[in-house]
Amino acid sequence: MALRKYIFVTGGVASSLGKGIISSSLAKLLQARGYSVTIQKLDPYINVDPGTLNPYEHGECYVTEDGAETDLDLGHYERFINIPTTQNNNVTTGRIYQSVINKERKGDYLGKTVQVIPHITDEIKRRIKILGTRGNFDFIITEIGGTVGDIESLPYIEAIRQLRWEMGPLNSLVIHLTLVPYLAASAELKTKPTQHSVKMLLENGIQPNILVLRTEHPLNSDIRKKVALFCNVEYNSVIESMDVSTIYEVPLLMQKEDLDGSVLRKLNLPEGAKPEMKPWKKFVGKVKNPKKYVRIALVGKYVELPDSYKSIMESFVHAGAVNDCKVNLESIQSEKINEGNIGNIFSDIQGILVAPGFGDRGIEGKILSARFARENNIPFFGICLGLQCAIIEFARNVIGLDDAHSTEMDLKTAHPVIDLMEEQKGVTIKGGTMRLGIYPCNIKPGSRASRIYNQLEVMERHRHRYEFNSSYLKIYEDNGMMAAGINPDTELVEIMEIPDHKWFIGVQFHPEYRSTVLNPHPLFIDFIRAALI
Repeated sequence: MALRKYIFVTGGVASSLGKGIISSSLAKLLQARGYSVTIQKLDPYINVDPGTLNPYEHGECYVTEDGAETDLDLGHYERFINIPTTQNNNVTTGRIYQSVINKERKGDYLGKTVQVIPHITDEIKRRIKILGTRGNFDFIITEIGGTVGDIESLPYIEAIRQLRWEMGPLNSLVIHLTLVPYLAASAELKTKPTQHSVKMLLENGIQPNILVLRTEHPLNSDIRKKVALFCNVEYNSVIESMDVSTIYEVPLLMQKEDLDGSVLRKLNLPEGAKPEMKPWKKFVGKVKNPKKYVRIALVGKYVELPDSYKSIMESFVHAGAVNDCKVNLESIQSEKINEGNIGNIFSDIQGILVAPGFGDRGIEGKILSARFARENNIPFFGICLGLQCAIIEFARNVIGLDDAHSTEMDLKTAHPVIDLMEEQKGVTIKGGTMRLGIYPCNIKPGSRASRIYNQLEVMERHRHRYEFNSSYLKIYEDNGMMAAGINPDTELVEIMEIPDHKWFIGVQFHPEYRSTVLNPHPLFIDFIRAALI
């Protein structure tokens, strides 16, 4: 029987302080001590999920194995603890209200007035506890999105207050992450914002048990004592979280600060010996001390916001460590690529990845990038739309189908080499209607993909509506591009490659969703290996 302890992580002073990384780091440390852990994210926005959000709004949309479109923090959770998440690991205000309103329409509340308290807070509590009843976990870590004081977060804070009262002090605790700003003019760290943030929590009935303070400069004992005194926490419960060069160093920093030990003591659980974290330290050592460097172009239309391609970027960190190198990513806006400048843009590039996306903005720049990689024998990796761009380019410039295109961009194209999936025809609702989640892929024996995976059946995650039009497959294979991966149930082409090229692979799925610190994705590893040669 699992222990089932609940840890709530809140944030104050400013957003984007790294609650997800702190939650993931704590989970990793507890996992290393032998406890089973999962993490969930509660998002205050009213969207049912981030699937319809522009990446500029909220970063990438992360897809779980069971097909949920979720917050990008779930990617961090999986990369750190190496355990797949599900739709139950991400809850939004939109989903909460949708569920409550549906119940009201069915008459479940027997004519009562439906209110934030108790109906919305009860639904939040139910969603928080679902993970505990559907998995054998010792710890359920719940990250509350947003910043304490936001109107949107108030129902979640109230739900936590109620849960803590119901569970008792030894079954739950609150970790509050805040910022300690440094004023250069007076050369001092200021704790007043943290004090005010904790006061806001107290006004809502929650006393944090542990404070994690983000800072650019070390906290001396006087600052820790001051924060402990005025925020009513123990001295050793004031945890320093210094800025580091890589997020993967945070678990080691939190271990040094004894965050996991503090949690276990407060929940009256045995600490045991501190885990050595040898594999993690080895990985961090490789990330921080690379022996080689490689320049990879990431071609996309959302490159101005790095979080738009977060999983891809982290997959390159994992693959770089395996290859003892640092991957220097050059983010290139596909809209700015044209025939006249493409040579200069890719002049010092050793590999090109064309990123996923939707719509026709920047599409010709992506197609040009695929052509440049093919014609100049530069390792090429196309993901989802990236594969589709490579297919369009090959049709136009090798097969001779000059007006080949995707029906997503041109409904009247004479050669729809990329077309809407059959089951997507007639679908008009956008949210949650794509081909989502994990599907099998049979790998063609003798292909480059089979050598990379070293197996003939793999499972990969999908998020798309359009696919390669298989009626064109024979003419592609006759001209030197072959299908290296096929879905066994639908015969959907999953992988295309050019055998005579140094390294040219496009995949319809999203391999970046499966790459973790302990299990880097083999496609990224081999792509970097080829780029280094």
